[in-house]
Amino acid sequence: MRPLVRTAALNGYVELSRSLGVDPQAMLQRVGLDAAQLAVQDRWIPAAAVVQLLELSAAAARCDDFGLRMSELRRFSNLGPISLVVREEPTVRSALGLLLRHEHMYNEAMHARLSERNGVATLEVELDPGEAMAQCQAIELAVAAFHRVLLSFLGSRWQPLAVCFTHAAPASVGEHRRVLGSTVEFDQEFNGIVFYAGDLDSPNAMSDPLLRTYAQQYFKAIAVPRDNGMLGQVRELIEALLPTGRCSIDQIARSLGVERRTVHRHLAQSGETFSSLLNQTRVQLAEQLVASPRRSLTEISDLLGFSAPSAFSRWFRGQFGCSARDWRNGPGQSAG
Repeated sequence: MRPLVRTAALNGYVELSRSLGVDPQAMLQRVGLDAAQLAVQDRWIPAAAVVQLLELSAAAARCDDFGLRMSELRRFSNLGPISLVVREEPTVRSALGLLLRHEHMYNEAMHARLSERNGVATLEVELDPGEAMAQCQAIELAVAAFHRVLLSFLGSRWQPLAVCFTHAAPASVGEHRRVLGSTVEFDQEFNGIVFYAGDLDSPNAMSDPLLRTYAQQYFKAIAVPRDNGMLGQVRELIEALLPTGRCSIDQIARSLGVERRTVHRHLAQSGETFSSLLNQTRVQLAEQLVASPRRSLTEISDLLGFSAPSAFSRWFRGQFGCSARDWRNGPGQSAG
């Protein structure tokens, strides 16, 4: 299956694109995404689409450091629920180790490993979006994001020995040196960060010892195995694709990098079908969206992937036993 990433990976994308004169919605559509998907950072989207989006946007903006600029808009919380646990680890070593062991909880395409030799630690970062494509911008975003994490752990004055990239240097490296320091190097054998191994044993500047026990208890509840199963991924993709009008079993299969019969087989093992998951997702979203007066029923019809408001109206009455307007005006009428 093709790897997925949380939509939080694109935090700040819309704002940065606009500031550089690029239409973010048009770019998102080119790779099969929609700006509405980015509003919820815990949704999962194809990693290949994110990697391609960054390359296309950098070219359109004529900005060689697009991914680097994206990294400056990231927050520690963009890592998702695991960030609450990592920040309470007592040392940089334990915090970084937890982050690397559970990288699948926030990015299935990224593979980072930490090694130590002769007093030097090397954090290597690789991306595998599931297909061959240019990925300089995504690599720079990932490495710079780790750089920001280490700064959070060690303090703003911390400096690595080197920040390395395998690709060639851009025409100007001024922004790279401003963000990553003067030790940034290109045309290297790996992508990643080199620093003193002793830094790993430094106290985590963000940690509160009194909160660690609570954080560990919380992590036991949220931790998921590396193979979370296709059922959850299909649910996430359905929710992400509904607003685009392209939510089909074929599109789901393409996003996962498998054949449609493979999707059918995995869903059947869980007692589900694509249609049942599609309907369940629509019901859950409809309950939330219709209850809020901020969106018109026509907008909601589009967000739920219906071809016309009339189709949405018939479906809603069949599911809830009343019209969407009646539901909005009086939830107590939602029989069935």
